[in-house]
Amino acid sequence: MDWLNLAESRKDELISELQQLIQIESVLDEEKATSEAPFGPGPLEALNWLLKKGEEQGFKTKSIDQVAGHIEMGEGNELLGILCHVDVVPAGDGWTYPPFKGEIVNGKLFGRGAIDDKGPTMAAWLAMKLVKDAGIPLNKRVRMIIGSDEESGFRCVSRYFEKEEMPSIGFAPDADFPLINAEKGIATLQLSQTSNIETNEQLISFQAGKRTNMVPDIAQATALNLVDQIEDNFQIFLQEQKAEGAVEKKGNQYIFTVKGKSAHAMEPEKGRNAAVLLSKFLLEHLTTPASLDFVKFIVKVFDGEPYGQALKLNFADEMSGETTLNAGIVSFDQNQGGKIQVSMRYSVTYPFEEKITNAQNELHSKPFALDVVSNSEPHYVSEEDEFVQTLLNAYRKYTNDDIGKPLSTGGGTYARTMKKGVAFGMLFPGEPDVAHQIDEFVVIENLVKAAAIYAEAIVELASK
Repeated sequence: MDWLNLAESRKDELISELQQLIQIESVLDEEKATSEAPFGPGPLEALNWLLKKGEEQGFKTKSIDQVAGHIEMGEGNELLGILCHVDVVPAGDGWTYPPFKGEIVNGKLFGRGAIDDKGPTMAAWLAMKLVKDAGIPLNKRVRMIIGSDEESGFRCVSRYFEKEEMPSIGFAPDADFPLINAEKGIATLQLSQTSNIETNEQLISFQAGKRTNMVPDIAQATALNLVDQIEDNFQIFLQEQKAEGAVEKKGNQYIFTVKGKSAHAMEPEKGRNAAVLLSKFLLEHLTTPASLDFVKFIVKVFDGEPYGQALKLNFADEMSGETTLNAGIVSFDQNQGGKIQVSMRYSVTYPFEEKITNAQNELHSKPFALDVVSNSEPHYVSEEDEFVQTLLNAYRKYTNDDIGKPLSTGGGTYARTMKKGVAFGMLFPGEPDVAHQIDEFVVIENLVKAAAIYAEAIVELASK
């Protein structure tokens, strides 16, 4: 079966449905969350939209507590899972094209979620329709499992698997081709300031970042009792750093804003952390103890390298590479001091307890304490496994890449929730990874090709 030609013949359908899904602003909204919409109205709308599509096409569908659901076809005792998510991270500012429109320019479809994970989800959805419409008999059930809280902690699939069976094998179209068989551990760390907060502290407030899994692209601080030439100094700093920002004076207070560059926390080196950038400026102008401790700590630990060397958390292995740290949410309050929430992506063989204990001991003499908020352990499936080899063959059939090997990632996909699960596309080798960045896009030609690869994989894994 030539799945590529079949997918190409339904390209307009694929594009239209992806645009419809992107136009749903499915960002977590805790303030509007209810028992009927646990993650807010947007994620629920996106989930229900896709489940309705499945129902209209004659698939079996089921919703689980308005947080997750599935679309199913085929027969048999075994279950092949295709784990996707329809929630997205906040759009942020500075887009060239509207983030929730799905505008097409030069063969690319732009929008938040285009590559993470609405585009890949729609490619997998088309693949399921292609296989069903071809009438190929399946000896396994094929189930697209849809989550609506992947970007904020996997609460959706945790609830789902409390009530529904675990697939015997499965893949998440939420990463890179050829295939990812090693996912780093993901821990959220909190660094809390232990300095005494004086009543005359110069730093009144500091805020950067909304999610630990994104590099903060905006940072803002309010401070007082600064040198008279502070505004000129700030403009000089911005020029030297080749950065954008603004300063506003209100009475004896100054409000500083700087812009960085967002990126996914799994690759913080691809972004520019605005919290670090603003701290570097304030470091030269704050003198009161707690204020100075706060910015000095940020610069020492997070400026220049993302590998945790200053806290002795650095570690690398051959199968998954370097451990990385992203200071995703950074704040300072006059009453409570500073807090830094960090997403740590650690190597598969990382000695977690030993390294964390050593870092905590290292901080005993420093003005910050370290706590582990959450920890998702690494995930690994051997390259030699027949399941992995079948997926690789499906990928190779529709590409010229016969030498591509399984990869590792610092990203966390739903694959780690399965005993035998891997991340399978749909970012092709050599493509820029624009997930979580402004002007996120998917290449339409690659979207079609991915649908063909997923159809091939479904047939090879689930047919007689």
